[in-house]
Amino acid sequence: MTTSFLQFTEEKLGQAEKTELDAHFENLLARADCTKNWTEKILRQTEVLLQPNPSARVEEFLYEKLDRKVPSRVTNGELLAQYMTEAANDFGPGTPYGKTLIKVGETQRRLGAAERDFIHSASLNFLTPLRNFLEGDWRTISKERRILQNRRLDLDACKARLKKAKAAEAKAACEGDAVPDFQETRPRNYVLSASASALWSDEVEKAEHELRLTQTEFDRQAEVTRLLLEGISSTHVNHLRCLHEFVESQTNYYAQCYQYMLDLQKQLGSSKGEIFSGTFVGNTESTSPPAATSPPAVAAATLPAVPTIPVVPTIVGVPNTVAESVLNPNEVKPPASGTRKARVLYDYEAADSTELALLADEMITVYSLPGMDPDWLIGERGNQKGKVPVTYLELLS
Repeated sequence: MTTSFLQFTEEKLGQAEKTELDAHFENLLARADCTKNWTEKILRQTEVLLQPNPSARVEEFLYEKLDRKVPSRVTNGELLAQYMTEAANDFGPGTPYGKTLIKVGETQRRLGAAERDFIHSASLNFLTPLRNFLEGDWRTISKERRILQNRRLDLDACKARLKKAKAAEAKAACEGDAVPDFQETRPRNYVLSASASALWSDEVEKAEHELRLTQTEFDRQAEVTRLLLEGISSTHVNHLRCLHEFVESQTNYYAQCYQYMLDLQKQLGSSKGEIFSGTFVGNTESTSPPAATSPPAVAAATLPAVPTIPVVPTIVGVPNTVAESVLNPNEVKPPASGTRKARVLYDYEAADSTELALLADEMITVYSLPGMDPDWLIGERGNQKGKVPVTYLELLS
């Protein structure tokens, strides 16, 4: 250890030579470091995406380190649904506002449940493999790299020792080759030089033996480390598969959210005019799209009246045959001016024969009649005509 530390210090000071790894090995090291760094960043940011609350993330981290089960946490959507339901009960579940709160709250609950499923799927299929790589394979690679570094320092220290021993041996041999002064009683310098040369020869043999041993250990460790580094390619393949699963679960999550919101928008769009006209009639317990038919009183309350025929007031639950006969959109005539083009934003299923079914992205002609609810327009498509909700349209100039 002392020799390795001395070698490391001399390398940093530029006083010792260093064994360089081949280019392929260096590329493997750089690729491994790059994989580790980006895996850490992707892991941390995905955790932020799934759990934006930093305090909750710290709590989950501590539970994980303590090997304890993370407590179930209510999602924001589920909490909002709870508040809306409680508010509806206080305001009155039979009031228009209370009924709408219940509908929106139920959709928020479904969104929260979908979010919970997405978080669970993403954590299991994406975060866990990334975390396993950092805490498993990467730790093994780092450990073997540290051993390789120590083997390399030992190898370079043996090379330096052998170099010094050979230099000393050569110097002693040169001094021994000098002609001794035989006029002296004892040729002392000659005897000492011969003894020093023999000692340095033994030192060279020992240094060469140690070098062979350290070279063998270094080569063996380099091979082990190289095999681990080449396994990074398999890691990329595994992470690629996990990434596909993450995208698939995220796609399903957003598709669910879109469908839930589209269903809610249809429910609210079909009842908006009824709410503001004070004749809200509907099934507030259902979370599915509105039925294909609606009571005649609702249609009569929302259809425009033709000016030439008096409008009979609508009473909920009482049939109004006069109003129903005169407020048929198929019989009204478009005004001389004021028609506009509109692009349909979403599919819309007609609630009854007075409404016009719509397909997303189609173009229709729309106009308003005197006395119409501002949330509805008359739409025309060829020979077809009927009421359409404004919220489903993009009006064009």
